[in-house]
This record gives sequence, C-alpha cells and structure tokens, in this order.
Amino acid sequence: MNWKLTLAYDGTDFHGWQIQPHHITVQGELAGAIERVTGVRVLPQGSGRTDAGVHARAQVASFELAAPIPPENLLRALNRTLPAAIRVLTAEHAALDFHARHRVLAKTYEYRIYRGEICPPWIARYVYALNWPLDVDRMQQAASLIFGEHDFTSFAASDPDLSTRASDPPDEDTKAGNIRTVFSSSFSIENEELLIYRVRGNGFLHHMVRNLVGTFLEVGRGHIAPEEILQILDQRSRSAAGATAPARGLWLESVEY
Repeated sequence: MNWKLTLAYDGTDFHGWQIQPHHITVQGELAGAIERVTGVRVLPQGSGRTDAGVHARAQVASFELAAPIPPENLLRALNRTLPAAIRVLTAEHAALDFHARHRVLAKTYEYRIYRGEICPPWIARYVYALNWPLDVDRMQQAASLIFGEHDFTSFAASDPDLSTRASDPPDEDTKAGNIRTVFSSSFSIENEELLIYRVRGNGFLHHMVRNLVGTFLEVGRGHIAPEEILQILDQRSRSAAGATAPARGLWLESVEY
C-alpha cells in the first residue's frame, strides 16, 4: 500500500531532509519512526530536499508499506515516537503511482526577515534578524522580474559533492537543466517588523530561494538596481548574484499535486 504523509518540522537541529551518515536528518528520523512502529525499514521520499536549518509547514513524503494499519493509528503512533521538532500532520493512503517528488506541480516557499531592533528569542530560530534600512518598493520591483520561465543558474548553488547525493539530488524535481517557472514572487510586511518574501513555482534549485533573497536584499540596500535582476539571470553565473541568505528564515509552506 502506498502512503502519503504531510509533515511539519523545525529544521534548526537537523542536518537537512536527506538521510546522511553520522548526521541527524528529518528523513532519517522519519524512517526510524516508521520502522519502530511497523517493524519495516523504508526510505520515505520527500517532495524535495530542504537544507540544514530550513523549516517546513507542509513537507510531503511517500513510501510503500505492506503492514495493514489504519491511517489514524499510523498518525498517532508516528507522532508518539518522533522527536518533538517533527510532527506528522496527516497520514493517508495514496494511489500506487503517487510519488512525493515526481508528482509535484508547484511549491510555495516563504522567507521571513525580522526588521525590528531586537529580535525576540522565541522567534530567533525562524527568521533572519536584519534591521538594515531597506527600500521594500525596490525589492518588490526586483521580485516581480523573476515571474515566468527563466534559466536560474545564477541563483543555483554550486555543488562540488553532487556525487555523494545522487539518491536525492539538489535539483528538487525531475526537470532537466536549470530552467524553472515562477508563478508568483512578492514581498509583504506583517506587523510592521516582519518582511516576508513568498515565491511559488514549479520547482526550485538548490539554494535558489535563499540566493534570490540575498540578491533582493542587495537591491533593497541600493547596491543593485531592480532591473539588474534580468541581467543577472542572463549571465547564468552564480558569481553575478548576491550572497546566500541564512537557512533559518526559509520555510517550505506548501506542495501542490
């Protein structure tokens, strides 16, 4: 029987999603929990690989399991044995051809920037605390320019160790090359002190959202003109874009199938 789980997690203390030797990962913790509950070792496949320190409100995982267990029982049992930083929100049977990564139509990420002078400690793990003066209108203009289909090589991480991650590539979906389609890209201000970047697309490259945010911050500081985003895209070079924003501000918000 094929299963679909929706999970939320605080990624602070995990070395990302993908199982890795000698590191605590979300995928590894979930696989261990499934084995403790069912006695069967499976490797749950995620909708994409979140990096160390990145959080999720609605990560999706799929796996096959022969054990005849009701979904509500599996949900309760997994949450009893998983660490508190990982919660299974829903557990359900899925079609036999469902695959959490291969069937993705769109994903939405949020990046949260706290702009107040003193960041409250209870949110410090989940935002990038940055009280530099920023021109949000310029950032909004720059964010709108990535709408549509583009080659996002300039915003993709360089991965010299790809060979060690072949089972779960940094390219979070199965599309060839670095061309992706962005359906929406915008900034919003919440409670005056929280600046949120929200982007929805058909797929995202490794570090793509964090590199976009780092570049938009340079636009907000006046170091890059908004229209230069198009030139950066055209250069297809990581060195043309801004720095990578810290992982703690990034959230996987939703996955669509």
